[in-house]
Parts: sequence; structure tokens; C-alpha cells
Amino acid sequence: MQRQEIIATYEQDPRVDVLIIGGGINGIGTFLDLALQGVSVLLVDKADFSSGASAASSRLVHGGLRYLEHGSFGLVRESLIERNRLFLNAPHAVKPFAFTIPVFSRFSGLLNAPLKFVGLLKKPGERGWLVVKLGMIFYDWFTRGFRVTPTHRMLSRAEALRKHPTLNPAIRGAAYYYDGIMPYAERIGLELVLDAEASSEQAHALNYVSLAGVNHETVTLRDELSGTTFEVKPRVVVNAAGAWIDLVNGALRHQTRYIGGTKGSHIVIEHPQLWQTLDGGALYFENKDGRMCIMLPLGDKVIVGATDLRIDNPDEAICSDDEIDYFLHFTGHVLPGITLDRSQIVFHFCGVRPLANTDEEFTGLMTREHSVEVLEPDDAHAFPVYSLVGGKWTTFRAFAEETTDRTLAFLGRTRQVNTKEMAIGGGKAYPRGEEAQAAWLARLQAQTGLALPRLQTLFGRYGTRAEAVAQFIAAGEDAPLDDAPDYSERELQFLAEHEKVAHLDDLLLRRTLLAMLGQVTGRVLRQAGQIMGAAHDWSAEQTEAEIQRTIEILVTRHGVREERLRAE
Repeated sequence: MQRQEIIATYEQDPRVDVLIIGGGINGIGTFLDLALQGVSVLLVDKADFSSGASAASSRLVHGGLRYLEHGSFGLVRESLIERNRLFLNAPHAVKPFAFTIPVFSRFSGLLNAPLKFVGLLKKPGERGWLVVKLGMIFYDWFTRGFRVTPTHRMLSRAEALRKHPTLNPAIRGAAYYYDGIMPYAERIGLELVLDAEASSEQAHALNYVSLAGVNHETVTLRDELSGTTFEVKPRVVVNAAGAWIDLVNGALRHQTRYIGGTKGSHIVIEHPQLWQTLDGGALYFENKDGRMCIMLPLGDKVIVGATDLRIDNPDEAICSDDEIDYFLHFTGHVLPGITLDRSQIVFHFCGVRPLANTDEEFTGLMTREHSVEVLEPDDAHAFPVYSLVGGKWTTFRAFAEETTDRTLAFLGRTRQVNTKEMAIGGGKAYPRGEEAQAAWLARLQAQTGLALPRLQTLFGRYGTRAEAVAQFIAAGEDAPLDDAPDYSERELQFLAEHEKVAHLDDLLLRRTLLAMLGQVTGRVLRQAGQIMGAAHDWSAEQTEAEIQRTIEILVTRHGVREERLRAE
């Protein structure tokens, strides 16, 4: 159903069981779960799907090793189990990934860890070999009955330096283990949205729709693309606005202080020596200030992050010069032979973690647990508001399950479908193993006539959804993008027409990795603009306005050099 058709549906009958405000991963996960239970549900976001904190993670699917020293054993266990489910349910999008943790002492942290656990230590301290080893033992033990990745290994100093020769020779050793990586994080959210709508005629999702007001049983929504408003009458409102939860509650005429979010920034750099040093895995290390930092390859670039700083206004979250300086300088502690500088940065990004409000002095100690905070119906509200506080990418399914069960109980309904083993998007009917994948690709090649390397690229990007993309590409005349030949014109056309793309930046920032990998040039920008214009019947003036809008976003929010975007 097209956008205007969805809006027209509610103009004819505004009743809906659940309105979800916020299209990040927690809202999207809840949207899918409710849709599968046969509940009528509308998901809206004031911007694009997965465009807030969900687009600003380190791209990791992980248990959260450092949360163990805070005593968050339940969260780590849940995260590891959900990580393993994602390996199985979204094999096209979430892959096991090797991590190396270099350690510089043997016994440091033996006292710090228990003091943190009982809440008597409020600042970071160095983690030595024995403390890291203990954490690794717990990591393996939590998944002993649901093993998907190999157990950890502790590397000697010599072994660690053989694997990563540029590591600081002062290290005492390293831990080597597996977590997960999701290069196309925003695409997981998009695929969940599409899965939800495909599962139920009563489930609809709209990006670029904001909250305009509330009047007892009626919520007014504004279509940000047309400027028009429409009304819905929900029985339950789920506030999944992340860092904006308290602002949304305020617009709903509730005053809350649920969120005490911290911003996390990353840079993406082009650095062949560092990329080679990582040896296909990630370095996860402790900086001198006690913060855990990460470097991991993404395509032919490297993501470096992350900060953890308090922020009051999530709309002001942007990677600052001070944070960039922090990233450029901390490398010397762990990789003294490698130098980073600003000329190597192709992109930066920043998001606000929707953490529960707390008085913790050190942000690293703020809990990553998730909870549903309930505002009951009152004289001004005919419906309850469930605010989704906390959470992280890895645990979205479990958080959605908790929210859905609470919502079903209020609606007087019971769960019909369990999502624990439900494949996501391009993970459906996914061929397991090299032989099965080769056969799948050979069949698709026979159907479409596309070259095998091209199909392998599409399969790596979209999983089994590559079949629909490849058939669309084969049905017309195609050509690679001028400065980004891994993508093609008809591939972008497919995304523009079938994946709820409203603005040009949606396409370049969230349906593809073109912007994040520094592949957007002036020529790519104009090619993509023309494709979007044709798909959405934009005038020449609209197309040019979208190009200028995208340039502004890439330059001001992501540090892309303007001269690169304006070069013909």
C-alpha cells in the first residue's frame, strides 16, 4: 500500500489498536511483533526509519563484555542469546566477527571489578589479563547451551604480536573471541518494517510523520512531506522515540524525566595500513582514560569509536572537533606505529543512547538495561502510554517481545506467534554453506543472465532479497554508478521504488552504504538524484532541492567535504 493510501485509510477510519511513535529498532521490533499477533498497528517516525541512534551504533551485535563488571549479568546473558538468534535469523545481515582485546598488565583491575560490582567505585580502572580472562569465561558460559561461535582464546604476547604486528610491544597478551557485526544495520530495520506490513493488512508504517497533538482519545499526526494532518484513535500508544521520549511525552501532555541519554560519535577513515593491521577483525581496547574504544573494518574503510558524553538536547548531537581529536590521539596507546589525521576521515556520525535517567558520574557505568515505563489513562488521556527506555540493537527482539506481551495483556489478547526463530528479510530461505549458496546463485544467474560477481555482491548486500533486486535489474537497461561501480542505476531505482524512500538522503545514508563509505561524489549525488526524481515523479526543481538538501546534511552532520559533493 502506498503512502497516501495508508493515510487515506485512517482518514476514513481513525481507529487503531496501537500507535507506535518512533521508528528506531525498538519501535520497529515492536511493530513487527504486534503485526504478527493480528493487532492493528501504525508506526510513525518524524524522520526516516532507523535514522536516530539506530543509525549511529558501532555496527556491533554483542553481549556487552564490559557490563559484567557493573553486575549486569542478566543483560549480558540476554544480549548473547539474542546475538546468537540474530546469527541464525538474519545470516545475510549479521555475521560472526573476530575481536582482539590487547591487555597491558596481568593483575590490574582485580580489586576494581568487584568494587564496581558493589557500587563502591565510580570511575574506570585498567583491566588486566586475569580480569579480561574472567569476563571471557562468563561470556562463554552464558551461551554454553546455545553455542554459535567458537569459545575465546587468550593469546600470549608473541601470538598477539604475530596476529597484529603493529600492536604496542608493551602488551602482556590479548583475548581473542567472537561477537557479531551488522554492516547494513539500517537495512535490518527496513526489512523488519517490510516483513511486518507483509504479515498483516492491519499493519502500516510511515516515515516523515510527526506528532502534532492529542485530545483525550485522539492523536493528531502531521505528514511532514505534504504538511497535511490526519487523526488516529489508538487504544494504546507506544512511545519508542528513543532519546526524544520525554519530548514526545510532553507533546502528549505528560511530563516525564525517563531519559538521561549519552551521545556516541564515530569516524570512518580511509587508512590502508590500519585496515590491513586489523586483519579482518576488530580491535577492542581500553584507552588511558578507562573508556573502551573500537576499530573495525567496514568495506575498505575503518570505523573508529566511540565516545560516551552526556547531552541534553538530542537534536544537537553531532560529532564534535574535540571528539575527533580524541579519536585521532588515542591510537598511539595501542598502535604506536600508526598515525591518524583529519584528511583520512571520509564520514562521521553521532547518535544519542536512550539510557535511563541516572545520577551516575561516569557515563560508562550507566545501565544499558531496558524497561517499559507506563503512563496510565487519566482524565486527559483515553489510552495508556508505554515508554521504551534503554535497550540496544542486540536486544531489540526481546525488548519488543516484552512490550508486545504487555500490550496484548491490556488489549485482552494472547500471543499467537513467537519471534525467537523467525527469519528476517533476506534471511528467509537463506542457503547455508558454500555449496548451497553456489547453487542458489547459479539458479539466479540462469534466470537473470547477470554476471556471477554481480550476483555475489547483491547476495552479500540483500541476502535472498537479492533475487527480487536482480530480477528488477535484469528487466531493463542498467549501468554502474560513475564513481561507485559496486552499485548500479537500476539497483538504486529498485530501492527508491520498493523501500519507502522519501528523500535522497534516505537512499544514500540508510538504504545503502554509499555515504558512510565515502563513495558519494558530485556525480553519484546527481545520478542518484535523477533516479529518485524519476521514481517519485519529481520536477527538475524538486530534484535539485533534494540534491542541495542532501549536500547540507552530508556536510554539516557527517563531515563530508563540500567540494567533493559539488564536483562534476
